[in-house]
Parts: sequence; C-alpha cells; structure tokens
Amino acid sequence: MVSNDILVSVIISRTPFRISFFGGGTDYPVWYREHGGSVLATTIDKYCYISCRYLPPFFDHKSRIVYSRVESTNSLEEIQHPAVRECLRLMDVREGLEIHHDGDLPARTGLGSSSSFTVGLLHTLYALQQRMPSKMDLARGAIKVEQEMIGEAVGCQDQVSASFGGFNRVSFHPDGEISVEPAILPSDRLAALQGRLMLFFTGFARHASVIAEKQVRATPDKRAELGAMHAMVDQALSVLAGTGDLDDFGRMLHESWMLKRSLTDAVSTAQIDEIYEAARSAGALGGKLLGAGGGGFVLIYARPEDQPRIHERLKRLLYVPFRFEHGGSQIIFYDHSSRQRDLGLINDMAARETLRASAGGQ
Repeated sequence: MVSNDILVSVIISRTPFRISFFGGGTDYPVWYREHGGSVLATTIDKYCYISCRYLPPFFDHKSRIVYSRVESTNSLEEIQHPAVRECLRLMDVREGLEIHHDGDLPARTGLGSSSSFTVGLLHTLYALQQRMPSKMDLARGAIKVEQEMIGEAVGCQDQVSASFGGFNRVSFHPDGEISVEPAILPSDRLAALQGRLMLFFTGFARHASVIAEKQVRATPDKRAELGAMHAMVDQALSVLAGTGDLDDFGRMLHESWMLKRSLTDAVSTAQIDEIYEAARSAGALGGKLLGAGGGGFVLIYARPEDQPRIHERLKRLLYVPFRFEHGGSQIIFYDHSSRQRDLGLINDMAARETLRASAGGQ
C-alpha cells in the first residue's frame, strides 16, 4: 500500500529480451531441484516498455490496461491479463492505475517477452511505491508471479536475464538459490561472437507454456539429454574464454539443438526444420529455435563470409539485427509529482465545473 503523502505520476520501465544459448530446460524446478541447472544467455538491445501512472478519478473505470487489447476495469478480479492482475496483487496495489505496454518485437516468439513484461511491470510498481528493488528481488518476484500465482509451466532463466541484463552463466541450485556470474570475455572475442550470430523471425507464434508442459512431463525420461545440455554450459564458456576456434561454439549450438529437438515432438515443426536445414546448407555451423519451441525466432551461427548466402536462402524471413546489452531492467522515466498537487488540480477542475454549471453550462 502506498502512502497518501507523495505519489509519482508517471513511470516508464525498459526491460530487455534475451537470447539463450545453452542449458535451456535445466532451469525448470522439476529438474534443478534434484540435479541443479544452469544456462548461458545474453540480453539484447530489443526491449519491452511499460508506462504506468495513477489514474485520476474522472472515469467510469478504476484502472485501464493497454496491451494487444484494452481493458477498463473496476476491480483487481476483473483484470483479464494474468501477469498484470497478479503483479498488482503481489505488490498490494489498491489505487487505480493506467498501464501501457509496448514492445520492440512481438510476443510469444522465444525471446522471453512474457517474463520481460512481468519484470518491467514489477519494476514500475516498485518505483510507484518509491521502493528500489534489487535485481534479484525483481527476478524472484517475477518467478513467483509466473510459476506460483499464475501457475504457468515456465522456467526461471527468462526472469533472471530480464532483471540482470548482460551475458551471464545463471545457475539454479537444488536448495532454490540462484547465482548469476557474468561471462568475462575479451572484447574482441565477444565482438567476433556477435558478428557470427544472425536472428530471423519465422513468423510463427506460440504459447511457450503449452510446449513447456510437455517438456516438464517428459523430464524423468530425458535425464541423459538434459544432463548433456547442462554440461554444455561450461563447455561453451571454455570455448568463449579460450583462444581456440570460436566456431566450436556454433558447432555446439547445433549439437544442443539436436538434443533439444529430441525432448518432445512439440519443440520443432516441419517448417522450422526446413528453415534450419536451409541455413545449414548455405554454410551455417549451428543454431537453434529460441524459447520453448514451436515457432518464433531462430538463431543462426555462421562465419561472416557465409552470411550473404544464408541471407539469400532465408530471404523470405524477416532478419533482425541486434546487439548485446548489459543494463537489464531499468526505470528510464520517473516523474516526481505530489498527491497534493494532483488533488489541487482536481479541486480546481471541480470548482470550474461548478461555476460553469451555475452559469448555464457556458
């Protein structure tokens, strides 16, 4: 609950999307609570923006939420967007709000956009309450909202990447602890890696939690595959931090993608397989479909000299250039305004309306 003394009028958060390289699937509690898990991932310069303000009491509705649809509601229970509803519940927000969402890339495409939304919204709500959360506070809050309050079959890596930002090895321990270790790489090595990565939008969108449910159910029968995918995190870090052939990273991506495809028949599709094989035949050393599977963005690893051929082979797909980013979720606009000033404005407007009515509505 927020004090009535001072309320911030407008907050805007910016939260990055992520690309996961290795270890996906080991960040689900059903796996890491027994075996431990880790992922290697980076955030990129594509963002989710959330603007939030206290809604003045002039409207028929108490709150207004704008995303791919518009909701005007009078109670928490009326809110249809599950992440909005449960974030407000978690943060004990009782005042009316106006919340707007904008994203650089579409939702349900494998870049962790749902968790970026949840993290970004929690960040704005903390700011509205004049509280400064740690990055781990944001990550754990988003995990609680998505896994416990909404009940989605999601892992934990997306929330951590969105909160912390950067190129990290994120470890999930059997006792529930989460540790984040930045990947310390020479700048020229990191630049060379970035120059070998290509991102294409397949045009297919899907609900990751539906596919993830199948993967979670299959986990007891896929221990060898998940164990191998977990081990690749350290192997990939060794490649990046060493002085050997950087292209081994791309070859490992291919190996990891073959393992991931074997987890369930929902991970890939005939169309995705066709796209991936077209890239490979044009010179790609490896790659993967990002996210739980089924569609969205495909990441390709290729040497610079092979990339023009890959562009030609995949010219019907949308190519999305990107850069690594290191900021994580940030508040990029914070307007200090007092409740008293807002109330004064409201009282002035009410007085003018009274005068206008007494003058015959002129």
